Amino acid sequence: MRRGMLIIDRGSREPEASEELDAICAGVMGSGDRYEFAEHCFLEVVPPFIAEGMGRALGRSPDALTIVPYFLYPGRKVKAAVADAVGRQAGTGVRFVVSRPMSMHRSLVRLVDRRVRSALEEAGLGSVPSSGVDVLVVGHGSRDPNAARSIRYIVDGLAPSYRNAAHCFLEMEQPDIRRGVEEAAARGPAVLAVVLYFLHEGAHVKRDVREDLDPALRDAGLGRVVVTRHIGADPAMVGLVVEKAREAEDAAGCG
Repeated sequence: MRRGMLIIDRGSREPEASEELDAICAGVMGSGDRYEFAEHCFLEVVPPFIAEGMGRALGRSPDALTIVPYFLYPGRKVKAAVADAVGRQAGTGVRFVVSRPMSMHRSLVRLVDRRVRSALEEAGLGSVPSSGVDVLVVGHGSRDPNAARSIRYIVDGLAPSYRNAAHCFLEMEQPDIRRGVEEAAARGPAVLAVVLYFLHEGAHVKRDVREDLDPALRDAGLGRVVVTRHIGADPAMVGLVVEKAREAEDAAGCG
């Protein structure tokens, strides 16, 4: 069976988003011989949009196409991306399989955990026991209740490994970043590890989060603080994408 993969991302004007997705696609192709090709496209903001991505993928004449929504939160955007892509199946003769988004998966918890440990090592704090480290996961925030549920899944997964784990949001939801930092400081951590729970190094990671986070950290008077890189930059994202895709293929009986 000639099988391909199409990764659908929300879209970002920052060039790093396309570069990171190119790396994900290359990693998928290097993961084994299951996929003849891996392409990416965007729901909005910048091309290639879904129509172009689907056109390229179907132009490679696959027998089956696995569509992977590259989103951290299930919700309206994911549903829109999937509906747009699947709506183009009619008359193609290609079998479509749709994976779940990147949320609520044990591999993602392990990825975030490794992000924390790498940041500690890079800061010369690798010898600090996990029992002395608090983790604060910063997410974007959404009006969709699934967003908060998804980030709490990560926090709950990290909690057994650290002194404390909590979350906050850049916008739309509470606790916001300032409140999250204040509550973290009140717990008196030996080290605070702040996780940037974003897939891309876009405007939110480059500017928006830091505009709120940096003054909040200064005002809180915390001693030792490390801030991780965004999680989409981790090479393990390739493994998560492939794992999500294969779970969907196996469930559909075309593994």
